Amino acid sequence: MKKYILILLFIPFVGFSQIINVENLRRVTDTVGWSGNVRLNLHLIKNANTIFGISNRIRVQYKTKNHLWLFINDIDFREANSTKLVSKNSQHFRHNYRFYNRFALESFIQSQQNEIAAIRFRGLIGSGIRYKLTPSEKYKLYLGSLVMYEYENEISNIEQTHKDWRSSSYFSMSLFPKKNISLVSTTYFQPRLDEFADFRISSQTTLALRIVKNLSFSTTFTYQYDEFPVVGIPKEQYRLTNGIVYSF
Repeated sequence: MKKYILILLFIPFVGFSQIINVENLRRVTDTVGWSGNVRLNLHLIKNANTIFGISNRIRVQYKTKNHLWLFINDIDFREANSTKLVSKNSQHFRHNYRFYNRFALESFIQSQQNEIAAIRFRGLIGSGIRYKLTPSEKYKLYLGSLVMYEYENEISNIEQTHKDWRSSSYFSMSLFPKKNISLVSTTYFQPRLDEFADFRISSQTTLALRIVKNLSFSTTFTYQYDEFPVVGIPKEQYRLTNGIVYSF
């Protein structure tokens, strides 16, 4: 029997997400200044097959009284027997300006590449309103409604480019039942404005348990549905991950 070797900081299970869930990547804090986290994921499996994977996520946030700037860089690569299983990267920059009480103006720009999802390039730019439903700090509920322009270039036998306007609405909640436990969940709904039947749904829930001051163990479940994906890509995808996160 061949040996089974596993070296890990992170365990990916199924699928991948095409919608970047920014809510789960915000640093939940009311303190001004810099914050963020860096996650490095590595795994190696050797049995009948050789599977290698590495991914890196950087999130940096700067907050003032009424402004918040957020930058995300995400790289994910996996292969089995020298055949690519996952090869993707994404960058996201977002700015929030709180202009009145619980209301904020939210703007963002984003780029993505995902070979396995047959996306050569996807670029997004959008803006809208974000509303905080409750003043409580033990639980935080948000609603967001934005309009975005999407440019997408597909990898297929016949290369296709899409230029669409979409709505991007979301509901987000952050719960803190204890000082060392947090639960963050967000659901997005993104239909095309000129064809409402062409929509995407994405939901992500993360449970985090703080081990020491800046180190946490997290479990995340992500579900995504795309009514009209690229040809050959399934409509429904999901992913379950466990990992160690260092925050600053």
